[in-house]
Amino acid sequence: MQPRLSKNHSAAITLVEVLVVIVVVVVLAAMFLPILASPKKKSSRLGCVNNLKQIGLTYRIWEGDNGDIFPMGIAVINGGSREMVVTGNVVQTYLLMSNQLSTPIILHCPDDLAATGTRSFAGLASSNISYFVGADVTNDTNPQMILSGDDHFEIGGVPVKSGLLQLGTNDPVAWTAARHPNAGNIGLADGSVQSVTTAGLRTYLRQTGLATNRFAIP
Repeated sequence: MQPRLSKNHSAAITLVEVLVVIVVVVVLAAMFLPILASPKKKSSRLGCVNNLKQIGLTYRIWEGDNGDIFPMGIAVINGGSREMVVTGNVVQTYLLMSNQLSTPIILHCPDDLAATGTRSFAGLASSNISYFVGADVTNDTNPQMILSGDDHFEIGGVPVKSGLLQLGTNDPVAWTAARHPNAGNIGLADGSVQSVTTAGLRTYLRQTGLATNRFAIP
């Protein structure tokens, strides 16, 4: 009796087939990696917005405990930061609100690579802070006043330095691409936070009603 011969023949994968598989894997990776990375970037932007919301709430709580006036509207001798903030000092204002802030880590934007967050108020410095202080905002009677926000500004293409920034309504201020690409977040006196482009930033500056807006930059 003759043994039956199997009609199934095993065949090795050819080099061409291996190359096709590799190409398919590379194409799929190129398609899906940006999608997978996007939620993380979105999450960091939301983290910055949440920080500013907490900072805005902190101002409101401190205001309620101090005659309805923000630290920037009270003299240093009376427990405020008025004289300090107009020199560009932001640290003093945030230190005054340390009890309400609970932790200084919220003063650091997750996307700010130029600053380093800290969880201790001891030794808090400008290098731990990502957000400016609106030097002209003494209370919340004008809800459109700019109370705080991202500090990555540039004027005529030149990034601003630490200190007091004075912005006229026609100054060519813009966001840099160093943090949130060509956009940023600002906190208003009513406690709201707005994510705006450069055009939006200039609009909000005009809406404050001030000829010059002064921001203390960390």
